[in-house]
Amino acid sequence: MNTDKEAFLREFGNDYGYPSAPFNIDQIRASQFKRLDGLVYLDHAGSTLYSESQMEAVLNDLTTSVYGNPHSQSDTSLATCDIVREARQQVLDHCNASPKDYKCIFTSGATAALKLVGEAFPWSSESNFMYTMENHNSVLGIREYALDRGASAFAIDIEEAGHHGGVSRNTSSSIKVSPRPIQRRNQARFPGEAPTGYAHNLFAFPSECNFSGVRFSLDLVKIIKEDAERILTGPPFYKGCWMVLIDAAKGCATKPPDLSKYPADFVVISFYKLFGYPTGLGALIVRSEAAKLLKKTYFSGGTVAASIADIDFVKRRNDIEELFEDGTASFLSIASIRHGFKLLNTITISAISRHTSLLSTYVRKQLLALRHDNGSGVCMLYGGFSSEKLCNEMGPIVTFNLKRPDGSWFGYREVEKLASLSRIQLRTGCFCNPGACAKYLGLSHSDLLSNIEAGHVCWDDNDIIHGKPTGAVRVSFGYMSTFEDAKKFIDFIVSSFVSVPYQSGQVHLPRSIPYSSEGLLHDREWILKSLTGEILTQKKVPEMHLITTFIDLSQGILFVESPRCKRKLRINLKSDSYCGGKEAMDLQAQRYEVQGYHNEVNIWFSNALARPCTLLRCSSSQYYSCLGKRGSVGMCRDVETRLNFVNEAQFLLISEESVSDLNSRLRSNVQKSSTGPQIQLNPLRFRPNLVISGGEPYHEDGWLSLKIGNKCFTSLGGCNRCQMINLDNQAGQVQKSTEPLATLASYRRIKGKILFGILLRYENDNEVGQEADSWLQVGQEVDPNFD
Repeated sequence: MNTDKEAFLREFGNDYGYPSAPFNIDQIRASQFKRLDGLVYLDHAGSTLYSESQMEAVLNDLTTSVYGNPHSQSDTSLATCDIVREARQQVLDHCNASPKDYKCIFTSGATAALKLVGEAFPWSSESNFMYTMENHNSVLGIREYALDRGASAFAIDIEEAGHHGGVSRNTSSSIKVSPRPIQRRNQARFPGEAPTGYAHNLFAFPSECNFSGVRFSLDLVKIIKEDAERILTGPPFYKGCWMVLIDAAKGCATKPPDLSKYPADFVVISFYKLFGYPTGLGALIVRSEAAKLLKKTYFSGGTVAASIADIDFVKRRNDIEELFEDGTASFLSIASIRHGFKLLNTITISAISRHTSLLSTYVRKQLLALRHDNGSGVCMLYGGFSSEKLCNEMGPIVTFNLKRPDGSWFGYREVEKLASLSRIQLRTGCFCNPGACAKYLGLSHSDLLSNIEAGHVCWDDNDIIHGKPTGAVRVSFGYMSTFEDAKKFIDFIVSSFVSVPYQSGQVHLPRSIPYSSEGLLHDREWILKSLTGEILTQKKVPEMHLITTFIDLSQGILFVESPRCKRKLRINLKSDSYCGGKEAMDLQAQRYEVQGYHNEVNIWFSNALARPCTLLRCSSSQYYSCLGKRGSVGMCRDVETRLNFVNEAQFLLISEESVSDLNSRLRSNVQKSSTGPQIQLNPLRFRPNLVISGGEPYHEDGWLSLKIGNKCFTSLGGCNRCQMINLDNQAGQVQKSTEPLATLASYRRIKGKILFGILLRYENDNEVGQEADSWLQVGQEVDPNFD
């Protein structure tokens, strides 16, 4: 055991790893989660993982039992009804809800449960929908129903003296509610709706914020239901009957609400967040008295006792569950949840809560302690704490952004991509919680609207706009998470964002080749397109990596080979090998004129890739929109010259000395970790068309221009590398690893770009086309210019 774990156990050992359970955490990981070997999974707030024994029990159940449609009266159907009834009770037990007071309605997920409440709630023009700023989009969507029915909607911030970010006392005297602007679409009442002075209002809050991990006190249930008029000082529309909805989709995994103490009217649950399987199943726990107020419009099979097809007559069922579960319930999924609950009950929720809380507390402390060399902090944490004083009421979520030594931000997408290279799975963005995101990041309405106008939408790569983060990084822990997971994550942050920069073969190329303003002769003139029109790339189709080519200029033949094809393909470079006329195609802001080939060629490539496709050749191209300006490192697309099918520039130059230095670092990493095979990279791994030797490693980074012979080339900056360089052809199979991109990321990362090699443009003063004396030859001297 290393010293870091020893220190961790000295501080947290009594509650770490389930010491009182039948199996400790190490045994659970070894026997139930072998698929996590080498992988750090830290997105349990998104979806936790199912165990092997859980799935074995599900499979055994489904293969040894016969479950019929519960809407029938056969023996198998009645058996299914019994299983569903038991499952409902397990859900109620999880929240300590009495079946006399509460009912369990199965839905297709937590979102469907929230939608059901929004659709059926008795809104009126005197109603109010109040919700905390920290709420999932699926909760915010309820306001559409409220506003359409003429009700008011508004968000609130909840504060308490001496306790930032939550509520901790049982009395309402210390509660401060700060309402945001009131939203209302229709001031007028609906026809026939008379003012009653009494309306039904709904308050929604999460038991645990899925953005920050802050846990809201369940005392809010009684405070709002019993003392709303005093807490919500203001206009008279705050009066009426207040009902409370708890979004427990995230919180139920470690701290489910105790409904015997906190009698909420509606509680929403998601099962894959509890134990990983099944997906597509959720539940709405509804208080029986509240269910009677819900107004359901639609009816379906299973929800009616009788209906007549050709007249307006329907008799609905009386049982709450049957009334609201449209159609046949997902009974096989419902039958599966008992195996998940069995697992949780074996470990116990309280032990899971303590275990995951320790891991998240450890990570928070480690992140807060990180400092750059200049003493500035590395990490900005979000949640219910100030500075280094941690809030006790936090779930197993840690959300943060990282800062550079100069105070600027690392983009969260940069963190996510680098984490993926290190086999660490986490989540970035706003996590479908726009209110919490804006609140913690300090984004005003004008900031948000400006970001949207700049093109920012959910799940895109716009992580920094106008110098501000648009989202954050989130790691979250589950019952099978370990100290080793947390430590590997911290080590990744230190090595990738805090550590000091690292101190410290012969390639067979054509002897000579002509070039022009378009680049090397015949370079990237061809492209493969699927039958649906999609352009095929090695990122999408790794099998393309197995295809090799050779051009015999003397014969005018392109030779193509693949281990999947017995015959070598010969393509005549002359135009008479084309089939059909020319067609136009737009790709990466260029318009190309392309020509296709005979069916024989297309069949060969379809066999090589095991998918139908066609080969196209570029005959001309024209750039027609501005993509960017030269001057920022790594953002240097050549927009001034005609290009074939490339997305950056005519030429990519790689230095043998730079490759040699990278190989030394790769060997050093293998020796330090004592794992994995030695890696020796060939410069061709980086797909250059120019390879040089004789200088210092990375000397080319500072070149402004260069001459090869008497021809001039302008440097367009570094080439931003992606996971393509991690693909390797080994014995006819495409293998993917994390290297060399992971090592490059540790010392060649600039403003989120991982740079290796430089892009060049040939400065040709003549007309577009090949020049008679424009040949590149192996052995020519390279004369760089730094001025």
